[in-house]
Formats: sequence, C-alpha cells, structure tokens
Amino acid sequence: MNNDIVSRIKEFMDYKSMNSLTLANKLGYKSSEKLSRLFRGGNAKPSYDIIYDISNMFDINTDWLITGRGSMFGSTLDMNEMPTINQEYKGAPYYNVDFIGGFDLTPNDQTQCPDYYINYYPYNKSGVVWCNVTGHSMEPKINHGDVIALKDCTLNDVQYGEIYAVVLDTIRTVKILRKSQDPNKLRFVPINTKDYDEQEFDKSRVVKLYEVLGSISKFF
Repeated sequence: MNNDIVSRIKEFMDYKSMNSLTLANKLGYKSSEKLSRLFRGGNAKPSYDIIYDISNMFDINTDWLITGRGSMFGSTLDMNEMPTINQEYKGAPYYNVDFIGGFDLTPNDQTQCPDYYINYYPYNKSGVVWCNVTGHSMEPKINHGDVIALKDCTLNDVQYGEIYAVVLDTIRTVKILRKSQDPNKLRFVPINTKDYDEQEFDKSRVVKLYEVLGSISKFF
C-alpha cells in the first residue's frame, strides 16, 4: 500500500511537472531529502505529515492519495472527515497533558486512561496517541498549544529529516532529527532557527522516542 501511495504522489508530480526539489519548495520544506528518498526504491514510506501537506496544499483528494479511490482532485476533507472528539473509543486516544511537561506512555498500561479519543481519519492507526505540546521551536510547522499525534518507536526506526518527540535523561524536546558526524550522537534541529539553535546529544541519553506523525490546532 505504501508503494501505491508513492506511485500516486509521483503521478501527481508528473501531472504538475514537478520534481522532488520543486515540490519540497512549495511545501515549505528546507530540504527535498525526505521526498527524494521515497523514489529511490526499497520500502520507504511517506509520513502522514507528507500526505497531509500534499493534499492540503494542492487540494488533492486525500482518499485518492491514500487508497486510489475516486479522482486525483476534489474535496480533500468533508465534514465527516474533520477531527472530532468522543469518549466512545473512536479514533486514537488523547491525553490532556503536555509532552514537554512530562507526558509518558507505557504501551498496554491499563491504568492510563485517555481524556478523549480524537477521531481523525489520517491518524486512526494502531499505536497512535495524541497529547499537547508547548514551545515555539518548531513553528510554523508545530505551534505552541497544538495537539500532536505520536507513535512509539526506537532509534533504529529513525528516518533522518523527520520530526520526533524525544525524552532524554534530563530534558524533553520535539525536533527534527538529523545525522551527526559523530556516529554516537544525533542532531536536534529546530524549524524556528531565528530563536533556537541546533543541538547535539549522545544517543545513549535517549530514554524514550516517539515519531511525530502530525499536528493539529487544538479545536476543543
């Protein structure tokens, strides 16, 4: 299925006569790397962020992009596909806590009860959880007070250039992870480089790691 999504992204790019660099520029990405690697073969898969950014920027039919149903262009989201909250186990669990302030999730811990469930089609996947995030280092991509969709992962799962929520031994942070010249370290790169600097930390300091699948403004 992921390869099918990649092929449809390529179909759209061909339709618009765009290459990876052109598309990356239009989406506001600083590098075309995370798009380019999709087309190198293997099992590279588009993140939900990429899918959402493309469909939102160009008004592509999200259903077509993900499943191949319908036409390329059309209504991206109807009212039934907009995010909603419920307590009926529909969607992914939402915890009304701040990741930076101490959010932690132990898989299959039945004592951790979500405040709501967020029903939002692109993120209704097994293992996905939502929580709040504060801070300005990832603006304008992720804004202060947004709600982020997280999925537990390991250092071996890291795809450089993607956004991760990281629990280190002394701090918590949401940053783009990039490869360091030192194989024992990771680069933690903010989007708001005007007010925040890039940092490097030893991999051994990483206690917990979550992939940030996407973010939405808090609507409830």
